[in-house]
Amino acid sequence: MPLSAQLAANIKHAAHNAGFELCGIAPLRAHPELDHFSAWVAAGHAGEMKYLETRGENGDLKRASPETTFPWACSVIVCAINYNTAQPYSTEVRDPQCGWISRYAWSREDYHDAVMRKLRQAETKLREIAPDTNLTTRCYVDTGPLVERVYAKYAGVGWIGKNTCLINQQIGSWLFLGVILTSLELTPDLPAPDRCGSCTRCIDACPTDALIAPYQLDSNKCISYITIEKRGEIPEEMRAGIGRHVYGCDICQDVCPWNRKAPVTAAEEFQPREGLVNPALAWLAEISEEEFREKFRGSPIKRTKRSGLRRNAIIAMGNSGDASFLPLLKKLEKDEDGVVAQAAKSSWNRLT
Repeated sequence: MPLSAQLAANIKHAAHNAGFELCGIAPLRAHPELDHFSAWVAAGHAGEMKYLETRGENGDLKRASPETTFPWACSVIVCAINYNTAQPYSTEVRDPQCGWISRYAWSREDYHDAVMRKLRQAETKLREIAPDTNLTTRCYVDTGPLVERVYAKYAGVGWIGKNTCLINQQIGSWLFLGVILTSLELTPDLPAPDRCGSCTRCIDACPTDALIAPYQLDSNKCISYITIEKRGEIPEEMRAGIGRHVYGCDICQDVCPWNRKAPVTAAEEFQPREGLVNPALAWLAEISEEEFREKFRGSPIKRTKRSGLRRNAIIAMGNSGDASFLPLLKKLEKDEDGVVAQAAKSSWNRLT
């Protein structure tokens, strides 16, 4: 076996030992999908996520020009770990008193930290076995200037589905990705074939029509974007489609046929924290700053901030059809947080 192929096999073994279910190698190059990413940003589909628009000295988007952003890198090691837990899907929950937090955000530890720890373990092993004493590496978990799912496709880890999520034929799409960029030229894997076929369940199920075409997402319409990234007030016309989602959305993955038999993770760090599966809307709407900090310490939910989480819970109340929320909403109309107060007034009007 050639040295680069042996190294690739060894690093995959190290990744599996670190706890990753999947690992593959992709060459670092400007794959065609990166042109699509540039066009997507130019069309305004990234919404207010300005960090996706970071440009290099040559004026190109960093995420779309890997050879300029990482001139020393030759290969991308893509690792994936399953975070699915034995809990109902969002499409199976009917209680109007409860909201929905996206599956990835239930975990007892922020996935960035959990995945990075495993990634560092694999990186350390790579440095031990690599013959190049001048080896350069970089590890990223959702934070680097590259489009991870594109490299996951070319590493054979999965294909990019019509819902724009990475899908693996055996495991499904409940996957966290971590990447190790390396100056080593490793033997790459074959790209994963697209197995979405004629299925459009994800597109048909999206309540806000965020999937504007197969493989195309407009973040401005996406429930995950609206409930996590968007600051301030949410336009009235967007609120009904949010349903009872208070942080993120899993609908396009919940309905995906490839997730019907998705395995459940044994990783302790990805098990749900108490109270986060179908959380009580009234609790979230009135959560104090102290309780918010304590409950969501080390959680990705901190990203939406207390004001955003309360806003989302109140909008979910307005979408619940449950008139028992009316007294609380009337009380919250006088909240000192203007965004919360405005959301409460709007939800009160929708329920009366």
